[in-house]
Amino acid sequence: MTLEGKDVISVRDFDKETILHILNKAREVDTQECHSLLAGKIMATLFYEPSTRTRLSFESAMKRLGGAVIGFSDPDTTSAAKGESLADSIRIVEGYADVIVLRHPLEGASRLAADVASIPVINAGDGANQHPTQTFLDLYTILKDKGRLDSLRIGFLGDLKYGRTVHSLATALKHFSVHLRFISPPLLRMPDYVLDELKKRRIPFEEVSVLEDAISDLDILYCTRIQKERFGSAIDHEKVRGAYRVSEHTLSFARKELRIMHPLPRVDELDPAVDDSEHAIYFEQARNGIPIRQALLALVLGKL
Repeated sequence: MTLEGKDVISVRDFDKETILHILNKAREVDTQECHSLLAGKIMATLFYEPSTRTRLSFESAMKRLGGAVIGFSDPDTTSAAKGESLADSIRIVEGYADVIVLRHPLEGASRLAADVASIPVINAGDGANQHPTQTFLDLYTILKDKGRLDSLRIGFLGDLKYGRTVHSLATALKHFSVHLRFISPPLLRMPDYVLDELKKRRIPFEEVSVLEDAISDLDILYCTRIQKERFGSAIDHEKVRGAYRVSEHTLSFARKELRIMHPLPRVDELDPAVDDSEHAIYFEQARNGIPIRQALLALVLGKL
């Protein structure tokens, strides 16, 4: 199996065998010294939207493998501010780098970039659509903690309408034997296209709105913040702001084995008092972005 020269745009582009292959390669780089694996290679990070974890972990991953990084995190300092199209920017940057990592507010932007570029493009998030590398690190985190990806009850909490991380992860989990529970206000329920995919694969799921009633038998609770920036109006945001808060009281309804994940950043949906509990693994989850992104970069560049 080879991913050399391939793009990483959507989890829908990967079958179960390939997903497991990527996770196994991440385990390899997580346990071995690979300091010169990408020596001489250059990664361009084009971030048209704010990012902390994704951008820095990609840069750390590339540098830990001996590669170099160019790019920007503020489009206002680039020719985009002068009206340059994304397609033209990609054509320019591909002459400077070996792989492009793109974050963009518009859904489908990464697919467009991949169609234009002759080098691999990795989607670091396109609007409310997909965030595939986050999905791989989420799966890797679950696998490391639980030792399996099958026979799990996984709950998704919060902004399931606009949350690209939950769209991607729920889509990837269709390859495994899981039971999914979607916990959200009616205004923020999981999009029908995601639910339709799960139905086609006969993945059992349910939609509920009361957190305390939904948490008692879960193995994983995947929390998300209410994404104010994705709402069309402030009025709609106010209707759901602060709808859920995972606290020590919430955890009194949970099993000891429950693990809480969050793609971060958090706002008020996850009480800092939970950080020191045995349930919290979201900081480890963030750290797992390094081996996953190391593996993906090495795979698409033909070095792993």
